[in-house]
Amino acid sequence: MERYICIHAHFYQPPRENPWLEEIEIQDSAYPYHDWNERVTARCYAPNIAARILDNQDRIVSIVNNYADISFDVGPTLFAWLEKQVPDIYHSIIDADKLSREKFSGHGNAIAHVYNHLVMPLANKRDKQTQIVWGIQDFVHRFQRFPEGMWLAETAVDIETLELLADSGITFTILAPNQACSVRKIDDGDWSDVSGSMIDTRIPYLCRLPSGKWIHIFFYNGRIAQEVAFGGLLDNGETLAKTLLSTLSEQPGYPQLAHIATDGETYGHYHRYGEMALAYCYYYIKNNNLATITNYGEFLEKCPPVREVRIYENSSWSCVHGVNRWKEDCGCGSGSNPDWHQKWRATFRGAMDWLRDTLATIYEEELGRYTANPWKLRDDYISVILDRDPGSIEIWLSNISVHSPSQEIKTKILSLLEMQRYALAMYTSCGWSMDEISSAESVQVMLYGARAMQLSREVLGVNLESAYAKILMLAPSNVLLYGNGEKIYELLVKPEIIDLMRVGVHYALSSMFEDYHELAKIYCYNVRRYRFEKYLSGRQKLVIGEVLITSNIVLVSKVMYFAVLHIGDQSLVGSVLETREKDDFDTICHEVFMAFNSSDIVGVLNLMDKYFGNHEYSLWHVFKEEQRVILNSIVRHTVTEVEYYFKQMYETYFPVINELSETHVTLPQVFSSIIEFSLNTELRDGLMAEVVNIEDIKSMIARFGKWNAHIDTAMQVSIVSNKLNSLMKSFARAPEDVAALEVLKDNFKVLEIVPFEVNLWPAQHLYYTLSNKYFDIMKERAAYADSYSSRWLEHFISIGNILKERGL
Repeated sequence: MERYICIHAHFYQPPRENPWLEEIEIQDSAYPYHDWNERVTARCYAPNIAARILDNQDRIVSIVNNYADISFDVGPTLFAWLEKQVPDIYHSIIDADKLSREKFSGHGNAIAHVYNHLVMPLANKRDKQTQIVWGIQDFVHRFQRFPEGMWLAETAVDIETLELLADSGITFTILAPNQACSVRKIDDGDWSDVSGSMIDTRIPYLCRLPSGKWIHIFFYNGRIAQEVAFGGLLDNGETLAKTLLSTLSEQPGYPQLAHIATDGETYGHYHRYGEMALAYCYYYIKNNNLATITNYGEFLEKCPPVREVRIYENSSWSCVHGVNRWKEDCGCGSGSNPDWHQKWRATFRGAMDWLRDTLATIYEEELGRYTANPWKLRDDYISVILDRDPGSIEIWLSNISVHSPSQEIKTKILSLLEMQRYALAMYTSCGWSMDEISSAESVQVMLYGARAMQLSREVLGVNLESAYAKILMLAPSNVLLYGNGEKIYELLVKPEIIDLMRVGVHYALSSMFEDYHELAKIYCYNVRRYRFEKYLSGRQKLVIGEVLITSNIVLVSKVMYFAVLHIGDQSLVGSVLETREKDDFDTICHEVFMAFNSSDIVGVLNLMDKYFGNHEYSLWHVFKEEQRVILNSIVRHTVTEVEYYFKQMYETYFPVINELSETHVTLPQVFSSIIEFSLNTELRDGLMAEVVNIEDIKSMIARFGKWNAHIDTAMQVSIVSNKLNSLMKSFARAPEDVAALEVLKDNFKVLEIVPFEVNLWPAQHLYYTLSNKYFDIMKERAAYADSYSSRWLEHFISIGNILKERGL
């Protein structure tokens, strides 16, 4: 068969990590998830490892790992997050690539990705080189093989980038059809114009480069990709399959490839259940033997190019003006704010270019003291980024041409390299893609710039912030509150800057509520406790301590001294000092304790000021994540009381509310609020019960209808999903336990009555796996009159019917 199919998915998320903590902090806009990475994972990355294939009665006939069939890339910064936060999903993606190598003649589905998702034509050659080196090494680290292809962010391309790809051993890349300029048979005849997406996308092309090197390019089918991403083609997997197949000749006479490339998030996040349409598309093609599934590497081996291509330089897939979207007011934006301008883009990029070049000069001069090739060292630094183990870092540092570097020199070298790491990160394309300079994405790249400037200031005493802010002042905002980029930097970026002192403040304040070990890890910092005293007096608490705080990133350390007083509830005051006279610590503790023990709060505060500096820190200086935990702990009792009072009001005023309802009088807002809050609390508690009472839940849901109250769907769906998926996971640890299976069945019955859709792909995936492993065994045992196995089958089949699993 000479008809081939390949679908490429580009998986990527804008980086959201706090650059000082190396973690994503809670994002309220992602509720009920912790952050947007977690939300997109639940909707896309995770379901694609267990995509359900349904029959015409919507029953599950199979569950497949889409990553084993499709071509894909994963942005390195996203992949690092997946590895840390959801290792099971991360490893499933890695395993899928291994499986694909077995299926596709040794060619893996995964291809590499430039490291920071920056727009390559707008970068200087040095930064392009590092992006490619880091992208390749990140790929090798994860997939344990060299990548054949590499994805270019926004498919933005120029000849210099292709030269660097070819020089690095990359065989192919993928571009949009509008990026092709002209084609011809290799070394034969005149060039034919194919501008306006007129190129035949069914074959690969050779692109000759000025250096004499070459690279292969696949141009995806833009029309179908557009319909998948923004149309309704993912509404039906069979329709998608037929649409792809329609581009292929029945008897082509030579191998033809129908292929598309879209954002991977299209399959599940942008289009709900898109992963199922994708899975069914492949299922339909394979089962009906309509074409051969392949990936780019295998197809290139089977079908070497017979035509060569010239490209349009400085072009991309998401800006009709080339790459202007990431450098000027070209009119391309999200479309959400049509009246807004993007005049800020040019100045914003100018600010970043100035900062990059200034930092480059500092870096080259300073690191040149310790190595002959500072930029080669930056390329090599990816090995440290991928492995922060202290021992590995020491070995890496020892290989630099410095004779036994001191700790101060080690910190300086690492700080300069981290400075460059963030000088690259601040060019992430998302910073220019949105409509407004105060968007979360633009602020994020400013945070990276702030971290880079902080490192230059801490290590070398060079302050670049004022000059940088002056440039930002010329970047106009669409939001009256901000006015320009400088104000945004002042209001949204500077308050986020963290140093070791701030980490010490966090530790001191949070130690009032957290029982830290002698050696504690707080994000990317280690805290070693030298002294720690805690005193209690009723609701009041006092802690005094001395700690050593070390950054695991640049290996700088500082000793901190602190005292914190908790008067009650959220009333928390703390004093933290970096240096202190060599007073006797025991004497200080005793003096402060005596004042505390005699309830002399003013005296305690005066002594805190005397020995530890002004008591200027409060709960609001705790990092956001822990601050939420502490506040929730403080108000938990209060929330319970409020819920009780709402319930009492609901019961007390029910006769009045009922009478108003019976006479069709519109309820006052206060009554509607009482009803809605009380019913949602009641439903929440009912759903969280160890075993759900189905009749009670039915009555609760009926009351929502009677009072025309709204169910808090986000909260209730989260409760049911988490509970049922967790119960299935627990059962999978002891899958022959009939009693546990019966409890599981009773809980799953709630799905038959709740008026909302529940995300159960993890439970369905586990059920499918358990069914394949245990169902036939239990069936065979039951055939020999084993009552235990018969009961197991009865409950298991009942759950399967609820989950719409077929074939039991």
